[in-house]
Amino acid sequence: MVNSEPNVGLLDEFCDSIWLEDGLSRNTIESYRRDLRLFGEWLFHARGKSLVEAAEEDITAYLAHRASAQVAIRKSTQSRLISSLKRLYRFSLQRGRVSLDPTIRVNSPKTGQRFPRTLSEADVEALLAETDVESASGVRDRAMLELIYACGLRVSELVNLKLSCVDLNTGVVRVLGKGAKERLVPLGEEASSWIDRFQRDARLEILAGRASDYLFVTARGNCMTRQAFWYLLKRRAAIAIPGKKPSPHTLRHAFATHLLNHGADLRVLQLLLGHSDISTTQIYTHVAKERLKALHAKHHPRG
Repeated sequence: MVNSEPNVGLLDEFCDSIWLEDGLSRNTIESYRRDLRLFGEWLFHARGKSLVEAAEEDITAYLAHRASAQVAIRKSTQSRLISSLKRLYRFSLQRGRVSLDPTIRVNSPKTGQRFPRTLSEADVEALLAETDVESASGVRDRAMLELIYACGLRVSELVNLKLSCVDLNTGVVRVLGKGAKERLVPLGEEASSWIDRFQRDARLEILAGRASDYLFVTARGNCMTRQAFWYLLKRRAAIAIPGKKPSPHTLRHAFATHLLNHGADLRVLQLLLGHSDISTTQIYTHVAKERLKALHAKHHPRG
């Protein structure tokens, strides 16, 4: 039986390549690596092969295995898996690691249109109002929630935000997004006010003499983790909006949906969200269509 160790070197080389060529985020690259590592482990134990020895029938057998009732996955996850496999074998073919691409006849499953889960404006207001602002950590949490909703940030963008990236004088935050691409997003009065309050007192109290470049810090002087922010959001949502279980990304969707409801242009939304392609932003077009239908019904004489 072959040694599975060669897979590690191949995956390292592949991940370095897509990072350099495409500037993909660390989270995206980790997802690719995880998908491919799991396939490599299955291939080694089930077929006695390394990744470069895989044939088309091995790929299809693994996809059938993943789609079985015991390890069922969503179509979107299946699509990402197939995408990672296709990229790996295109890379291997270009580098002479394989002579044939075993994924060339493997197709991704069709995924139906999925509308992002969001919150109403009343839900968001209730969530923000729930935060206990009598403590330093409570002021920090309120500032974080205000900011992620005001700017539509990804959770990784929020927790990794540096002090130098927030300009309260101009009311703008400089965000480092996917692929190390920067964008400027207006803060708004509420978010600016809470960040100012947090910086003046609560942040200094939390740091207790420590120094940190990060805006949102913990008692250890580190930036908050994505998991910790998810937990605080979950805890506050359970009280403020019981029955609803928003994720940090739900607040990003709420930002986009509420902007469109109030007349924002899709192209402007694309810039604010940091989408490189307008097609990504178009998941929100159903919101714009509903708004236009409501306006037509209200103002057209035959509406």
